[in-house]
Amino acid sequence: MIAVIDYSMGNLHSVHKALQHVTNDNVIITSNPEEIIKADHIVFPGQGAARDCMSELNKRELVDVVKEVSTTKPFLGVCMGMQVLMEHSVEGGGIDCIGIYKGTVQHFTDHIGATDANGNRLKIPQMGWNQIKHTQDHPIWKGIKDNARFYFVHSYFVEPEDKSIIVGETDFGIHYASAIAKDNVFAIQSHPEKSADDGLQLLKNFINWDGAS
Repeated sequence: MIAVIDYSMGNLHSVHKALQHVTNDNVIITSNPEEIIKADHIVFPGQGAARDCMSELNKRELVDVVKEVSTTKPFLGVCMGMQVLMEHSVEGGGIDCIGIYKGTVQHFTDHIGATDANGNRLKIPQMGWNQIKHTQDHPIWKGIKDNARFYFVHSYFVEPEDKSIIVGETDFGIHYASAIAKDNVFAIQSHPEKSADDGLQLLKNFINWDGAS
């Protein structure tokens, strides 16, 4: 069974539909801690503001559940579901996050100029297709070419303290971590459910992954 964690902050139905497209396994959308803990694979999606995300997670008493399953199950964080794995986000004046990994979530405007190295204007949020360079091999990259294009919508990016967990980078004025992985966790800033064939391949790889990198 695959559990998509519901805390009212994710593109739940698109994620659910994409997962159903690549597997015959049971895929549920749930905020029930018992169902989440019983599931074989966990998908932690998200979009919107970090403060709202943490508020909903705390309200539903899901923070400790996320911490538990992120150490015991194959776990996929998507977009905001990647960012709140860090300790702190500067968004909205600053908010403490789940803190599974040491590091912060930064805003693009504090780190990039108005144009990229080729003089192309950079609009924030980054919205649209961009490449992910594989900085490390990982089972989740199976069948996905290096520098494949994925769909992004975000104004903030993660800056992990431990650079060894970065498995993918994207260029948007700076080279930032667009995918991280450690042990049974893989997290990605882009939206695989909106990223055509490569996104579906990533979800398929996740479902077939036993959590060993």
